[in-house]
Amino acid sequence: MNPDQELDRLIAIAQNFSQSKSQQNQVVKVQPFGSGNINDTFLVSLQKTKESIKQEIEEGIESQSFILQRLNTKVFREPKLVMRNMRIYSDHVRDRLANNPLDRQWLVPQILTTQQGQDYWQTEEGEFWRSLSLIAHSQSFDAIASKAQAREVGYALGTFHTLTSDLAPERLADTLEGFHITPRYLQQYEEVLIKSMEQGNLQRSPEVNYCLKFVSDRQYLAHILEDAKAAGKLRLRTMHGDPKVNNILFDQRTNLAVSMIDLDTVKSGLIHYDLGDCLRSGCNLAGEEIQEWESVEFDTELCEAILQGYLSTARSFFTEYDYDYIYDAIRVITFELGLRFLTDYLAGNIYFHIKYPEHNLVRSLVQFRLLERIESKKSVINQITKNFSRT
Repeated sequence: MNPDQELDRLIAIAQNFSQSKSQQNQVVKVQPFGSGNINDTFLVSLQKTKESIKQEIEEGIESQSFILQRLNTKVFREPKLVMRNMRIYSDHVRDRLANNPLDRQWLVPQILTTQQGQDYWQTEEGEFWRSLSLIAHSQSFDAIASKAQAREVGYALGTFHTLTSDLAPERLADTLEGFHITPRYLQQYEEVLIKSMEQGNLQRSPEVNYCLKFVSDRQYLAHILEDAKAAGKLRLRTMHGDPKVNNILFDQRTNLAVSMIDLDTVKSGLIHYDLGDCLRSGCNLAGEEIQEWESVEFDTELCEAILQGYLSTARSFFTEYDYDYIYDAIRVITFELGLRFLTDYLAGNIYFHIKYPEHNLVRSLVQFRLLERIESKKSVINQITKNFSRT
């Protein structure tokens, strides 16, 4: 299919989600949007009308634009359950905000329906498409630029956890079995490694050897949070699943966080995977895609700022054990992500989108180097956590 035919196909799919059959709501443009590793995301532009401008002003929604996504059904094998979880989450948060408004703006992307009233569109080829509203006058960032922004990142995740703290996690389907249960990733890695060695597909290099030894030396990390859950120290709550910096939207006018997006992985789990992931991604200013992996650092000043913002709202439900496991949470999730990248590399790059054959190997090197830097600053991180637990 040539580019013009593909564009026509995308426009036809997007047209199913336009909110009216009126000619004034015809799709006029579809273009790639964002930098996600799993789904394919597009920005859809509609013809602009006086009514759409008024709706944007009243609802904070970009009524002349919306997000169109093709879910990766190799990853999300039950996409209808993904949509069900998103609806449960969205309805719960909107009800809570209606009954107990925050002292500042917080928005939840709306799930757009087709003209037949469904919240998805499935093609004859089996592709699964959905659409979401675009938060007006918002932007995301791939890296934190200041302490003030770091506090907003923490506030966003804290607000997400606070607004779902009374959402019974058992209401949410497990759309990704084993997701953010680190021992399972270790098991998958071991299975893939053995298979690769047996088939003679393991290509040795200094970088590969470094990663293999790194995992061998730190495999105990995989069990820390799950053992705490089994011991009753950490309990299941509603988690976001992917709370990295670029999944937080900031108002372009106020520079305040106004929303969390990428809700495919909302499910029952340990919120320490969320908090650790937020700190892991937020405090690595070099980002996950840097080639010079040995230069990666963990910024403890940003760590403090993120925790300050997070606990400004999440302190209401945080327990003593929750504080105790913050440092371990950062280590575990960093190890987990490096392990996932390495496993995918060894398996032939079947999960994460890549730009070149060694992309996932380099990504794993970045995470393992970051983990080393986190461990080198253990005393500082623990002191920060201790200070917050006393306030």
